[in-house]
Amino acid sequence: MKVSVVINTWNEEKNIKRCLESVRHLADEIVVIDMHSTDKTAEVARKYGAKVFSHKHVGYVEPARNYGLRCAQGKYIFILDADEEAPPVLIKKLKEIAETDEVDFVRIPRKNIIFGKWIKHSRWWPDYNIRFFKKGKVTWSDKIHSIPLTKGRGEDLKPTEVNAIIHHHYQSISQYLVRLNRYTDIQAKELVGSGYKFTWQDILQKPTGEFLSRFFAGEGYKDGLYGLVLALLQAFSELIKYLKVWESQGFKAEEFLFSDFVSEMKRVSKGVTYWIKASLIKETGNTRKKFFLKIKSKLF
Repeated sequence: MKVSVVINTWNEEKNIKRCLESVRHLADEIVVIDMHSTDKTAEVARKYGAKVFSHKHVGYVEPARNYGLRCAQGKYIFILDADEEAPPVLIKKLKEIAETDEVDFVRIPRKNIIFGKWIKHSRWWPDYNIRFFKKGKVTWSDKIHSIPLTKGRGEDLKPTEVNAIIHHHYQSISQYLVRLNRYTDIQAKELVGSGYKFTWQDILQKPTGEFLSRFFAGEGYKDGLYGLVLALLQAFSELIKYLKVWESQGFKAEEFLFSDFVSEMKRVSKGVTYWIKASLIKETGNTRKKFFLKIKSKLF
């Protein structure tokens, strides 16, 4: 058996058919790990010939994904989420890689469609993921959003639209907030388990750092209003994560002086000002203007 496709599901009746259709010319075996869906997800998967296994619903994908890797029998494994699909050019490329048998794992770009728009910046593109690999060459821990460990020779596909997994991501603000609440519960517990102790400065520094990295360093401003909204939502997620740590530690009171708050805000403002100036310099196409902006940024 050459290629197993592994898909993790939980109430994905609306998405699973599109996902399964996209891999039918690649998969010798389809393994669906269902986390006790209450809709017809498992039924639809079986109609497509998938082997359906059950896994406890833990609120995130990594434990179920690892179980799926153990269930899969193929030499190569292709991982997809139920809200993703693989375009024909990508399928053809993966089949060629499996036939030549020279690569142990492949990093694949992912096209994230959020609120109906392909997000091309703000660290959402090319959003490389290791999703195609020889069994045993890639492993994940059971922690949420863990980075995989790899063995052997890897290859990066070119970051073009035809090579990319299509991810039909957040479709509404409500959906984003529901996942935010679930993910931050888990992330806060992991932070506490790592020994982290809450400090009020982090509820300013961490969200601000996330926003700046998305909107300015990640050029989210090039996605217009979408980029601004997503950078703010990601920053809000960081805020909630650290507030949940505070909650888990009993809302313990800390010394909080207004003078310290003002000092912290000045540091935050300095970072924002730096990124505004750096982005203006980067975006101007006028060499003369760019020169004077650099001089101005050093003077003020």
